[in-house]
Amino acid sequence: MANGDDRAAQRPPGSQAFDRRRFLGFVLAAPTLVTAAELVPAEQARADVPSADITELVDLNDVMTLAALPTSGLITVQVHTDGTVSFALPRAEVGQGITTSTAMLIAEEMDVPLAKVRVTLADARPELVFNQLTGGSNTTIATYTPVRVAAAIARGRLLEAAATAFGAALTEVTIRAGVVIGPAGRTIGIGALAEKAAAVRTQQVAAELKPAEQFTVIGTPQRRIDALDAVTGRKKFAMDLTIPDAFPTMVCRPPTINGKVGSVANVDEVRAMPGVTDVVVIKSGVAVRARTFGQCIDGVRALKVSWVPGSAKGKSDESVLRELKAAEITMGLPPLTPSVEGRFTFHFRSNSALEPNCAIADVRSDRAEIWSSLKAPIVAKEAIAAKLGLPLSAVTVHVTEGGGSFGRKLFFDAALEAVEISERIGKPVKLMWHRADDSRQGRTHPMATSRVRISYVGDTVLSYKQRHTSVATDLSHGFGEIFTALAAKLPVADLGFSETFFQLSQSMPYNFGVNSRLLNETDKSFNTGSMRNVYSPDVTCARELVIDQLAAKMGKDPYRFRRDFLRDHRSLAVLEKVAEAGRWGRPMPEGTAQGIALHSEYHSASAVLVEIDCRPETVNRPIRDGVAGPRVTRIVLAVDAGLTINPRGLEAQMMGCAMDGIALALTSSLHLRDGYFLEASWDNYFYTRQWNTPPELDIIIMPDTTGKPGGAGELGVAATMAAVACAYGRATGTMPTTFPVNHGTLSFEPKPTVPPVPQSPTDGRDHAY
Repeated sequence: MANGDDRAAQRPPGSQAFDRRRFLGFVLAAPTLVTAAELVPAEQARADVPSADITELVDLNDVMTLAALPTSGLITVQVHTDGTVSFALPRAEVGQGITTSTAMLIAEEMDVPLAKVRVTLADARPELVFNQLTGGSNTTIATYTPVRVAAAIARGRLLEAAATAFGAALTEVTIRAGVVIGPAGRTIGIGALAEKAAAVRTQQVAAELKPAEQFTVIGTPQRRIDALDAVTGRKKFAMDLTIPDAFPTMVCRPPTINGKVGSVANVDEVRAMPGVTDVVVIKSGVAVRARTFGQCIDGVRALKVSWVPGSAKGKSDESVLRELKAAEITMGLPPLTPSVEGRFTFHFRSNSALEPNCAIADVRSDRAEIWSSLKAPIVAKEAIAAKLGLPLSAVTVHVTEGGGSFGRKLFFDAALEAVEISERIGKPVKLMWHRADDSRQGRTHPMATSRVRISYVGDTVLSYKQRHTSVATDLSHGFGEIFTALAAKLPVADLGFSETFFQLSQSMPYNFGVNSRLLNETDKSFNTGSMRNVYSPDVTCARELVIDQLAAKMGKDPYRFRRDFLRDHRSLAVLEKVAEAGRWGRPMPEGTAQGIALHSEYHSASAVLVEIDCRPETVNRPIRDGVAGPRVTRIVLAVDAGLTINPRGLEAQMMGCAMDGIALALTSSLHLRDGYFLEASWDNYFYTRQWNTPPELDIIIMPDTTGKPGGAGELGVAATMAAVACAYGRATGTMPTTFPVNHGTLSFEPKPTVPPVPQSPTDGRDHAY
C-alpha cells in the first residue's frame, strides 16, 4: 500500500470516501518499479451555472479530458536502477514545453531532482484511443492528475521497500532529492530500490497526492529540460535522425493547389543526375531521392512535368470571398431597438511551422516504420496500415520532437507521402518539404467572414448574434483515433463535427442578454487545418471590435464598458490587471492609441492591452522586400491559467501568442491568385518580424484561484489579435474590417511556380545586419 491505510485501499473507485487528493492506481508486474493511475474520478459537472452559454456547462477541454480518462492507466512511470525516472508522454512536444512541465509533476510527487526525470515521446499506441491527441491546449489539463497519481504510487512503493530494507516503520522513512532517508540518518538511493519495489503481479493500491502547500517544484520557474540540447544543436528532430539507407528525398509539386501529374518528359535524364538514386511519380507530384538534399533540389528543378490543374483551379481571394458571402447564414430581421453591426474578412494564413514538413519512412513487404512529429499519431498509424494493407501491429510510428506546429502537425501529410515513396521504390526515405511547398501546397487556416450584431436599449444589451462563415476546416484528425477521424470526413457529418467543435470552444464572457453564435462552412478545394487557437482569433477579434463600437455608441470608455458587463471574476481580474499595469487611458500622441481585449477558453482567461503607432512616418518606414505598416509598441498581457506548473514556460507561451496575434492582425496572410498562393517561403510570408515586435512586452501571471491547471498554449492569440485591431481602430479613427490590415499591399515579387523550388538567394551577405 502506498501512502494510505488498509481501509482506504479497499474502497472501490469513485467511492465518496475518497477525497480530492486520494486516488487508486496500480503497481504493474515488471522487473523494476512501474506504476500507473486508474480511471480518475470525474469532477462534478458544472450544472449549477445558470447560463445559456454551453461552454460554461461543458467545453471542448471537458470532452477531451473525459475521453482520455479510461486509458489513463496505460500510461506509466518507471523507476530505473540508475536512479532515474522515465515517462513516455503520449503527446507531441513541438516547442510548447510539455516535456518540462510533465517532468516537474513527476519530480514534485516523487521528491526526485528534475534532472533525474527523463520524459520521452511515446510511439503511436492505438490502445490509448483518445489519449494521444495533442491539441486544444489540453495536455496539462488531461495528464495533470494521472501523471501525479502514478508518480505518487511509485513514491509510496519506494518508501515501503526502504522501510523493509532498514527494518523500520513506514513513518520513519522519507524521500529527499531522490534519496530515501531512514532512522539514524541511514540513506539509500531510489535506484537501489527500483527492483525491490517492483511487483511480481499487478496490484491495485491507493495514493494520496501532495497538497499544494507542500509544493516545491510545481509553480516554480524552471528552464526547459531540453534547453541546453536545443542551443547546442544536440536536440534531435526528424531530419537529425540517422536511419540506415534513408536517403534525402523531395517532391516536385504542381503549380496549382492539388494539381496532378500529367506526364514527365525527362525521368531518365533526371535519374542519371549526380547523386540521384530514384525518380518516381506519386499522388502529389514527382519524388526525387538522392544522396544529399542539394542534389534532390537540383533534380526537382530539372524535371519537365506537364500538370493537370488542381482543385482550386482559377480561384482567387475575390472569388472565394464571393463564395463565402453566398454561404452566409442570415442574421434575421433588423432589431426594432438600436444596434451596432460589423462585417469582417479574414484571409488565408499559412500553417507552416519553422521546421519544414518532414518524415522518415522505411516500408518493407511485411512491415513499416515511420519517424515524424505527429500530434495525432494513432490516426497516422491506422491510416498508414490501411494504405499498405498491413496489420496494425506491423506498423511502427515513432513520434519525434517538432520545431513548431501552428496546427500543422495535427496532419500527417509528410508521413503518408514518405510511406508512398518508400513503398514504390522499395527503399527507406528521408522526406523533407521545401519551404515553398508548405506555403503553396501545405495546410492553410481558412479564409472566413464574421458578422456581428449587438442590440441594446439605453445601458442594457439585449442580444448578441455572430455568424461565422469559413472555407471548410479540415478536422479529419478527429479526436486522435480513426472513428472520429472518419466521421469528420463524411459529406454530411463534417459540418456537424465542425459546428460541435465551434460551439464547444467559443465562450461569451459578457452579460449580453440572449446570445447565439453559428458556423457555416463551404468550399473544400483547399488543404486547410486548424491554426493555433482555431476559430477563436477571428471570432474574438470581430466581437471585441464591435464591442468598441457599442461602447462608443453608449458614450462609454471601452475598458469600463467591458468591466461593467463581465460576469466572470477571473476574466474581470485579468482585464483590471492589464488596465492598471498598462495605464489605460493615459495621454497618447495623435496617430497612436491603446486597445484592450479579452478572451476566455480552456478554463483560462487572458486580457491584453496594446499600444500601437499608426503615424505616417511609422507606417511608411522603408523595409526591404517587406511592408512596414503600423507598429505595436507595447503589449501588457495578463493570464489566468489556473494552477501554473512552470511560470517560465507559461510566460514563453504568452510571448509566442502575442507574436501570433500581431501577425494575424497586421501582416500575416497568403494571397490566392489563379489557383495558387503567391507566397513561396518565409521571406515573403510576413509573420511578426523584428520591425513589428513591441519594444515593451509585459506578461503578468495571475495568482491561482482554482487549484487546478487550465490550458495555455493557444490562449493569448485571440486576445492579442483583437487588442491590436481595437488599438488600430482607435489610432486611425476607422474600424478595421479586413485582416491582416496589410493584406492589400503586395510588397514582394512572386516567385515562379515552375520549377516549384525557387532559386536560392545569392546576395545574403549584401543584406547582413
